[in-house]
Amino acid sequence: MSVTIYHNPSCGTSRNTLGIVRASGEEPVVIEYLKNPPDRGTLKSLIAAMGVPVRDLLREKGTPYADLGLGDPQWSDDELIDFMLAHPILINRPIVVTKRGVKLCRPSEAVFDLLENPVARFTKEDGETVSPAAR
Repeated sequence: MSVTIYHNPSCGTSRNTLGIVRASGEEPVVIEYLKNPPDRGTLKSLIAAMGVPVRDLLREKGTPYADLGLGDPQWSDDELIDFMLAHPILINRPIVVTKRGVKLCRPSEAVFDLLENPVARFTKEDGETVSPAAR
């Protein structure tokens, strides 16, 4: 199975998601999206495949979200995408793409739904054990 993860190595949720994918026997294509952000077409395709509103992909914490006034409903989807392209840190993560679907994997165990042979149990960085059966 082909797995792609839009990853931020500084993010614990992203690291845990990557760990679950690897523990399940997959070696994903890892795209560090802060270094190699998606282009407009790719970002729009990911959002469409997830079936979520553009606004749902915006990250607030640790970003210029408040400074840019992105909580204001005046911004159109295309304008919000413009902000995400200009400031990739605004793109929430991790986004995982498999043939089973595309998902923002928050919490990290959401990735179990996208894997063909998910690991039976995974211990996250904080010591919490998660499994597909618990979902």
